[in-house]
Amino acid sequence: MKKQIRSIVSVIGLFSLCFTACSVEHKEVPLTLWYNTPADATATDTPNKGYDDDAEWLKALPLGNGSLGAMVFGDVHKERIQLNEETMWSGSIQDSDNLEAAKHIEEIKQLLFDGKYKEATDLTNRTQICTGKGSGYGQGSNAPFGCYQTMGDLWIDFDNKSPYTDYRRELNLDDATARVSYKQGDVNFKREIFISHPDQSMVMRISADKKQQLSFTCRMNRPERYSTYTENEQLIMAGALSDGKGGDGLQYMTRLKAVPMNGSVTYSDSTLTVKDADEVLLFLTASTDYKLEYPIYKGRDFSSITEVSLNKAINKSYNQLYETHVKEYTGYFQRANLQLTNTPDTIPTDIKVMNARKGMIDPHLYEQMFQYGRYLLISSSRPGTMPANLQGIWANKLQTAWNGDYHTDVNIEMNYWPAEVTNLSEMHLPMFDLIASLVEPGSKTAQIQYNKKGWVVHPITNVWGYTSPGEAASWGMHTGAPAWICQHIGEHYRFTGDKDFLRKTYPVLKGAIEFYMDWLTENPKTKELVSGPAVSPENTFVAPDGSHSQISMGPAHDQQTIWQLFDDFAMISSELSIDDDFTRQVADAKDRLADTKIGSDGRIMEWADEFPEVEPGHRHISHLFAIHPGSQINMLQTPDLIEAANKSLDYRIQHRRGYVGWSSAWAISQYARLHQAEKAKENLDDVMKKCINPNLFTICPPFQIDANFGTTAGIAEMLLQSHVYDQGGYIIQLLPSLPADWKKGEFSGLKARGGFEVAVKWENGQIVDASVKSLQGNKFRIWYNGNYLQANGLKKGEIWKWNK
Repeated sequence: MKKQIRSIVSVIGLFSLCFTACSVEHKEVPLTLWYNTPADATATDTPNKGYDDDAEWLKALPLGNGSLGAMVFGDVHKERIQLNEETMWSGSIQDSDNLEAAKHIEEIKQLLFDGKYKEATDLTNRTQICTGKGSGYGQGSNAPFGCYQTMGDLWIDFDNKSPYTDYRRELNLDDATARVSYKQGDVNFKREIFISHPDQSMVMRISADKKQQLSFTCRMNRPERYSTYTENEQLIMAGALSDGKGGDGLQYMTRLKAVPMNGSVTYSDSTLTVKDADEVLLFLTASTDYKLEYPIYKGRDFSSITEVSLNKAINKSYNQLYETHVKEYTGYFQRANLQLTNTPDTIPTDIKVMNARKGMIDPHLYEQMFQYGRYLLISSSRPGTMPANLQGIWANKLQTAWNGDYHTDVNIEMNYWPAEVTNLSEMHLPMFDLIASLVEPGSKTAQIQYNKKGWVVHPITNVWGYTSPGEAASWGMHTGAPAWICQHIGEHYRFTGDKDFLRKTYPVLKGAIEFYMDWLTENPKTKELVSGPAVSPENTFVAPDGSHSQISMGPAHDQQTIWQLFDDFAMISSELSIDDDFTRQVADAKDRLADTKIGSDGRIMEWADEFPEVEPGHRHISHLFAIHPGSQINMLQTPDLIEAANKSLDYRIQHRRGYVGWSSAWAISQYARLHQAEKAKENLDDVMKKCINPNLFTICPPFQIDANFGTTAGIAEMLLQSHVYDQGGYIIQLLPSLPADWKKGEFSGLKARGGFEVAVKWENGQIVDASVKSLQGNKFRIWYNGNYLQANGLKKGEIWKWNK
């Protein structure tokens, strides 16, 4: 097999620019979520049940353009369109840095080095926390921290209340359009809804196949802080959110206008009414006065923004709006394809989900979950918008779970794991805007909280520049956050080769490095550099004195993320031809970092000492960061650590109780990196069986979107890996973790580090057709089934091809 492959890999051809890297014939896959029943628009929410999300809302279909979001219920008699806008945040800036914290840091370190964990934990919990209300312990809707909230609802109450037949509701991922169709009597009705990024509007066409059949009334409301009125033949909902301090915070506005074909439209202070129309176009725009500019976060002319967008949209035909929307959206979405089966898709999506819970997983569901994650990322994160939060852009409550904020101890990172590999690099950019916005407030926190240089952020942040620790040190003192989120800077460059991006973000990266250079401490016994006092995110160990603690020096997670940050910094500095005293100091510090250690039981140690964990099946697997999303431990270069990594992951998964969506999704990528194909598939199946809703939103529980993105990323890792750099180029691993029952399939448009676009087709578990297009002209090698295939010398635009 080895000789056969090597005799063929020299075939390299230069193709026209319109030809993609894919030599695989593209086949249509079922990229439509569809249902035979509506979600009940009149079902009431149940906020008093804690995190028991509205079951009907989790049947509704999400639309979005990065800044405006909607959930379409599809009820026949009374349609509900639940609305969201990316900056719909309560709260305001709060000063939560602890002026007393820095004076206790050295004492805590010494107590930890002396093995006095109980005393160190008590002192940390008293002194290394934020002041004020912090995040409100995840209940911040009326606290200064704030909360991402629903913008409210658009209700469309139809006059025709007669029974209906032939019902179908769908979300077509190929054109990002929701459709509802049904029949009442002898009349066929249809609704088509999309949210256009070019036109910054939600557009809805309501039609019937007979004249004068459309009569309905529209209202808009939200649970609090709103008023409705009419202006310039528009129905407007506006108000101001709570600033968390007893006053008004952000102001918001939503505008709605109807353009009928025949019939009439009338407006009152609270309604828009259409009578006897043949067809109606509804246009909706929304905005707040938020601006991402520290320390002033207000000032955007939201009234003008909504009015200008609305007036532009209504002067275009539906076909013009739709075609512009589709062209822009498909320019992203159609870049990548995955197909695992050729069978027709004949099962409604909610039935697929129900069957999956019983262990019967339709192959189409894998394809749909892969592409759905890509769809959700495009819909909730566009250049110039806020990044996808814990719920992407979709939230139906005033108090969303965990405030719907940005968690930096895995969640926001997981949101962006699929961005580069699934060919959506532009969707990654909002995360870098957020990181840059944290530098100024984070520098203040580093100075006040720790008396350190550079900038820092902890496990939570929001749109108000919150960088302080949380209310409890056990989870809130995650100082590994800057290293973890900044890993995305290096990753974006590895895939895109964008040096302008590197120049722009270099100061941000350097500021994070400066913090750790000041933060790291020499272990008096080993002389190694360790981070601390620090946590291994949200996990607890039993100290030698029998106490339960989270605080230690040099936990594996911090050591690994900082190593990755320092390694990325060396790569980026080299790419920018920067070689100075600081880069050399960082290189020296990297060599002195305490390494990942293996315990007496053969597992990777989560903490610097061999402590038993209180919860063996803990949801976080942060001590395995170096496997994924890091690359310090990998199959091709560090075989000595692979057995320990496998044992660690197996132990954690075997002992877990219940299923946490993002944790199962993370395990897919971890096992894929370890080339454990069947175990990766088992965790993928766990997501399918236990962690998806009828509309394919994933649950933590409650609903969190990170597992949607983590699942997409995990499937990609099973099919393609490129995280290993060796001999001056990246190693592109083809089908490194292909499950046995995925006997036949194909993908195209996936990206590899170094600037490559990859396509593969396989039959009976073996590659029959593959191609790699060089986008930057970099050196690379192919790895497949244990063999290395040399493929150097490709120029930019050339394609390496292999056919069995």
